[in-house]
Amino acid sequence: MIHQTKHWFQWVSQVVVILILLIGCGLSISGCEVIPNNQANNATKITFWHGVNPPSNRDVLQKLVDQFNREHPDIQVESLYVGQAEQQLPKILAAVVGNAPPDLLWFNATLTGQLVELDAIRPIEDWLTALPVKNQLDPALWESMEYQGHIWSVPFGTNNSGVFYRPSLFQAAGITKLPETWEELRQVARQLTRDTDGDKRIDQHGIFLPLGKGEFAVFLWLPFMWSAGGELVADTQQAAAVDLANNQGAIAALQFWQDLIADGSAVLSLPERGFETDDFLAGKVAMQLTGPWTLGQLKSTGVDFGVFPIPVDKRPATGIGGENLFVFKSTPQREQAALQFTEFVLSEQFQTQWAIGTGYLPVNLKARESSQYKAFAAEQPAVQVFLDQAQYGRSRPIFPGYSRVSENIGRALEAVLLRKSSPTEALQAAQQRLNLIFQ
Repeated sequence: MIHQTKHWFQWVSQVVVILILLIGCGLSISGCEVIPNNQANNATKITFWHGVNPPSNRDVLQKLVDQFNREHPDIQVESLYVGQAEQQLPKILAAVVGNAPPDLLWFNATLTGQLVELDAIRPIEDWLTALPVKNQLDPALWESMEYQGHIWSVPFGTNNSGVFYRPSLFQAAGITKLPETWEELRQVARQLTRDTDGDKRIDQHGIFLPLGKGEFAVFLWLPFMWSAGGELVADTQQAAAVDLANNQGAIAALQFWQDLIADGSAVLSLPERGFETDDFLAGKVAMQLTGPWTLGQLKSTGVDFGVFPIPVDKRPATGIGGENLFVFKSTPQREQAALQFTEFVLSEQFQTQWAIGTGYLPVNLKARESSQYKAFAAEQPAVQVFLDQAQYGRSRPIFPGYSRVSENIGRALEAVLLRKSSPTEALQAAQQRLNLIFQ
């Protein structure tokens, strides 16, 4: 009991500190806000928190937000970047506990259960059912919207993960066939690990792997677990049902990544920086796990690149990614304004521009069929790889304890990649921690 109380006070202290920081940030932001005089007194102002990355994608988002604000002078949306997922989460929870949440939140759907438990959001199926755009949404995304029989969020954009590669480096290494299996990927990674300048030191590695305990690394690793036949949960969507210690697919996936390290063909990212593409662009690595959200950035560099699906062990698999849009409880007027912006996000117009500008796949099927998007996809063959691979996409669970499960998978992944533990030992330790939390 004393141990639990100590942790409770530590958590409360952290929340208080974060709230103070949030209040300070809010004051500084509002002090810089520029709103035309004719809108200042009448417009309903709502805040929109997000973690859109890279910065070029944030520019695309801001242009779309500005467009909405121009077209809706009675509503003004303030778009605020609040960091990546690991940075956002404590801010979000502190804001909810302090009764000062944003009106809108861009975050992955795994947060749904926690927000429902905190009574921070309300079901929106009645609102969505009344919209013509409901029938235009990709059916594969409904799983991310639903929890306990209700709709709690809508998809902002969708994606899945694949392997980006540098064709020029493949050609230089004499590789003519893209890998389709784990063993082929391992072999190709060895061939691409080279001393390119003759100084007897490796200066080009086969593949770049994400290091860190955060959700990004876990998201990129999960397809390997699914491909090896593993499941996080079976019939019940409950955190207590997770059994990492006996998950043979998880063991195989961790072993495969550790083998890449042992071969000397993989290089690790800096902690929690697995999304950075600097080494890929510089030609220091020939392959990198990432998703279509990087297409806009890569295309602007002029560097040669291609994409192939996640190689297969027992079955094809990829992770359905992308973030959902949550509307928080506030006042009827602000909630209505937030829902109006949400309808704009789901529209064919928004989804087409968002997809073309960032590389995300449209969640609106009419946007995917639009002549503008089809022309974009024809110019960028990588888009079709992600569209084709989507049929094998798997969603992460959205039960309330998912963040704890993900954190402990991340700790196991980090221990294995740093070669501090075997896959079996790392997963057993992770399960022991989960048992203490959930039982």
